[in-house]
Amino acid sequence: MSKAQRDKGARREREMVAKHVAIGVKAERVPLSGAVKYRGGGHDIDVYARGKDAAPLIAEVKARANGESFATLTRWLGDNDALFLMADRSEPLAVVPWRIWAELIGRTA
Repeated sequence: MSKAQRDKGARREREMVAKHVAIGVKAERVPLSGAVKYRGGGHDIDVYARGKDAAPLIAEVKARANGESFATLTRWLGDNDALFLMADRSEPLAVVPWRIWAELIGRTA
């Protein structure tokens, strides 16, 4: 990974932390995210959506310059509030726009 890629990733991770803090939800970037195992995982950020003293949600941050690799998800989501992805014998995944995420976790924090 080049320094530019690493810097972009760190910048986007800090941006997501700042977005959470702006809505009153504690969040922090994991030290050396992706480079080492921290608290048992190689994730990017901790989001304290359940409260500052509760265990955090662990999250990954993925960013693409043009979002091209997210085009299908964006199309499927459309104007809806959520997209549920279901594979056989796997836990469903939920994709939600930031406005919905902020509303949901803002109520619980």
